[in-house]
Amino acid sequence: MNNFERYCTKFVQNIGNKEGPVSPAITSSAAFGYATPEIAEGIFNGSVKKPLYSRMGNPTTARLETILADMDGGIGAVATSSGMGATTLACTSLLESGDEIISIGGLFGGTYSLFSETLSRFGITTHFFDVDEFDAIASAITKKTKIIFLESVGNPNMRLPDIKRISEIANKSGVALIVDNTITPLSISPLKLGADIVVYSTTKIISGNASALGGAAVFRAINDGNDKFKSQRYSFLAKFIKGAGAMALIPNAKKRALRDFGMSANAHASYQTMLGLETLALRLPRIVKSVEIIAQELSKSGLEINHPCLKTHPHHKRYKNDFMHGCGTLLTIDMGSKEKAYAFLNKTKLATITANIGDSRTLALHMASTIYSDFDNETKKFLGITDGLIRVSIGLEHPQDIIEDFLNAAK
Repeated sequence: MNNFERYCTKFVQNIGNKEGPVSPAITSSAAFGYATPEIAEGIFNGSVKKPLYSRMGNPTTARLETILADMDGGIGAVATSSGMGATTLACTSLLESGDEIISIGGLFGGTYSLFSETLSRFGITTHFFDVDEFDAIASAITKKTKIIFLESVGNPNMRLPDIKRISEIANKSGVALIVDNTITPLSISPLKLGADIVVYSTTKIISGNASALGGAAVFRAINDGNDKFKSQRYSFLAKFIKGAGAMALIPNAKKRALRDFGMSANAHASYQTMLGLETLALRLPRIVKSVEIIAQELSKSGLEINHPCLKTHPHHKRYKNDFMHGCGTLLTIDMGSKEKAYAFLNKTKLATITANIGDSRTLALHMASTIYSDFDNETKKFLGITDGLIRVSIGLEHPQDIIEDFLNAAK
């Protein structure tokens, strides 16, 4: 039984209640009463498991975190206010001034800006590599390297990383591997492939309806014996390992990032995200199948389509071997120029022009004039951004309707 079938049952059973209100309760409170000073002390030192303050966690959000951790085989999760919040939390909880990141493959523009602009202001350096530069990646690791970061599928360059091979490099070097799995939940299980932390923008396919901004970081357990997080590289984790054992990465993330940066999830958004999760295992297989049909038919009709299901894609073999359950909702169309891209977007009747992806409806956006508009030409080239590039996120519409609409729009 694959993940799609397994979680059709698990999601609806874990999200709903058998007694009282069937739908999860929304705890709409920023603060919580502690009853006694003794209980307050216990809550703050972690010995009493009750809500502290919604910036540090909320009962509704806690339920979402439990479900997401189970989905990825993690020991726990921290939900955040957005996908960028999740990436920032996962990274800053492990970093300090002078540290280095190795970033691999195509990157969402916001993540690239976080690494190249924002974190650099705080003395953190990022080195960027293509997904297949394995020797260069290994050679770039130094004592200052704290994180190797990659996306499960390059957004929007559609290049596929060999996650298992990169995890072997990370583990051999004792460096944390973080995988952004936003567009491939259930399709790919990064923790099982050797990653340490998985991050999501739950705004995307997990919610699936553009109604709830959110994110999450899912953490693996700290091993009883040898573990990279017990090394001198991550010496700051020692006190958390002593206090929380296998769950140490979670209080570390909450105290070194969530508490002070405040990228906390909203209870209403967590509730809406759980409603989206109930149907994720039904929606994603349909969309993945539609993406392949649409990519192949549009390519046959002469459009310049980028998707790994096509035999012309450099990672087609990796797609067939490692991405048996698809690689998410995305494909790209290169119309050759900004003018032709605009003409296409103005003629399409089905695609909604927006910066979001992973929705129940088909979405599209011209990349160079929007998300990547302030990037220099060299960076655009590295990230696969051309003048005519349109990123498309396929929705639940019938694939033939999308094909006909896109072919008409391309005339």
